[in-house]
Amino acid sequence: MHDGDDRHTHPHDPAQAHGHHHDASERWKHDGVRVIPGDRLDANTAQTPGMFRQAAINAARVGAQKIWAGTVAIQPDAKTGVHHHGALESVIYVVSGRARMRWGEQLEYVAEAGPGDFIFVPPFVPHQEINASTDEPLHCVLVRSDNEAVVVNLPDVAAAEAPETVYWVDPIHKHP
Repeated sequence: MHDGDDRHTHPHDPAQAHGHHHDASERWKHDGVRVIPGDRLDANTAQTPGMFRQAAINAARVGAQKIWAGTVAIQPDAKTGVHHHGALESVIYVVSGRARMRWGEQLEYVAEAGPGDFIFVPPFVPHQEINASTDEPLHCVLVRSDNEAVVVNLPDVAAAEAPETVYWVDPIHKHP
């Protein structure tokens, strides 16, 4: 007669079930939480004159599958062309400097962000990123919702601020 208590035949404690206490602790030690020190970011990524970018979190460094994060330093007065990032969500955290964002069907909306501010760019929103300073670099942390580098350029939308001085180029904003 079955009394409903089957813990002796189907253990629920993974360590008891597999008897791998040492292997499990080693796995967690090396594959659990990862801290990437700010002075150990990976500059072994594509570089562009006027910018310096470094990867912190990606598939190669920590095995991240659904996000990418890194830093980017943008030259004064740099601007992107008009574009969107498909289904990706992007978060930009301004460390220092001044960022100007323009967005909308005709880039009719504008907002600026300074140190400590976060910028969220939803999927499929046409936009243009601008270093609002003509003499100070813009330092940001960028987080994307995927490792894919998705950029859909929108040449039919006139740039609100012509990207003629210096292009804002980073791992997903290529030089036009």
